Amino acid sequence: MVRINKFLASCNLGSRRKVEDLIVQGKVCLNNIITTDLSTLIDPEKDVVSVNNQVLTYKDEKLFILLNKPKGYIVTQKDEYNRKTIYDLLPDFARNLHPVGRLDADSEGLLLLTNDGNITNKITHPLYKYEKTYKVIVTGKIKADDILLLRNGVDIGGYTTKTAKVFLNSSSDEKSELKITIKEGKNRQIRKMIAAIGHEVISLKRLQIGEISIGKLPTGNWRFLNDKEILHLLKRRFNETRNNR
Repeated sequence: MVRINKFLASCNLGSRRKVEDLIVQGKVCLNNIITTDLSTLIDPEKDVVSVNNQVLTYKDEKLFILLNKPKGYIVTQKDEYNRKTIYDLLPDFARNLHPVGRLDADSEGLLLLTNDGNITNKITHPLYKYEKTYKVIVTGKIKADDILLLRNGVDIGGYTTKTAKVFLNSSSDEKSELKITIKEGKNRQIRKMIAAIGHEVISLKRLQIGEISIGKLPTGNWRFLNDKEILHLLKRRFNETRNNR
């Protein structure tokens, strides 16, 4: 059994809000009877669901894609200011996929999208400690004391960050390049961490989530995750579920 709103979303009819609007507006029929109850459960193998007299087919295939997000694109389905969104870079079927976490408009790099809500929760929730690795270029010369502060945790406005892996790749009086790995995902966390030590971010690029790396994928391009990468996500989910019992 599956909720009717999830069923409609799986049929590529749009976001959850959009399909719920269809239900509330009385445009959805279950076995030829209009239903407006969002909590309705259906059996995809037996029940007939239609929208505007068009019978729908259930598609429960789990999809995972990786996008190398360019700077200047918004991670949202639609922007009220008509700015460019990541979905402008993706095929039509990806409209039914949701981003796993976010990158702000000024950030770039690895962004996962999927229709698997369990995987999304596992990667974004700090409980599961998925590592995210970034290349960060900042203003000015970074000192050893700055590195220690970032590694041990800094106050980013009422919250002290957890320990992080921080390595200095290069440094000059004008700018420094860092590699930072965190297991959290607070809003604009890396930028706030850098500000806490008195510097500013010039550029920020996410390189890796868990064992999934952006590799040589060109900026603005996307690809499906390969079998090994999907297995990594599913194995991690299985192990965490078993350990939490």
